[in-house]
Amino acid sequence: MNIGILGSGMVGQTLGRKLVEQGHAVMIGTREPSKLQDWLSSVNNQAQVGSYAAAAQHGAVVINATAGTASLQALELAGADNLNGKILIDIANPLDFSNGMPPTLAIVNTDSLGEQIQRAYPHTRVVKTLNTLNAELMVNPQQLANGDHSIFISGDDSAAKQQVIVWLSEWFGWQAEHIIDLGDISTARGTEMLLPIWVRLWGALGTPAFNFKIVR
Repeated sequence: MNIGILGSGMVGQTLGRKLVEQGHAVMIGTREPSKLQDWLSSVNNQAQVGSYAAAAQHGAVVINATAGTASLQALELAGADNLNGKILIDIANPLDFSNGMPPTLAIVNTDSLGEQIQRAYPHTRVVKTLNTLNAELMVNPQQLANGDHSIFISGDDSAAKQQVIVWLSEWFGWQAEHIIDLGDISTARGTEMLLPIWVRLWGALGTPAFNFKIVR
């Protein structure tokens, strides 16, 4: 499958590497293509690097792995025409580091980044997921508790959410019973607001290799 990834940081690179290993045609969109030369070498040049617009056009599905405070600007550069009708998997969080650590949330309580993206791109099927754990666990949940931990999914389009659940299983090995559908895109407020406690847990535990498990 052609997959476009917006964002060339650690998260975008980790997702891209995993998808390349599975034979997908990946293009990472970035403002700094030279930044990814080492990454391209690490995947034996089996991926492409281009602009945000090129990556969005390339992808049958697009993943937003940009920094949350820059996501709307990156999506504007990607272009609405390149996103229309497609599923956009939004894994970004609106973390504001302007006052140092720990970060605050630039969008909180009555809105979310996921909602802002959906409003800005009404013809794109926005699905929020994978934003409550670190990149290595996103692509390899089995490395922690044999995969027995939870992620969440939010979105207005039920069919798009079901497709993303299938992809999360096929691409990364997530088991459907550990993926909790919270409802419409407004429920992204809750998962984005998990990030302040996630950051504090990282500090307390001394590692980002942890996740939430919902016990019923």
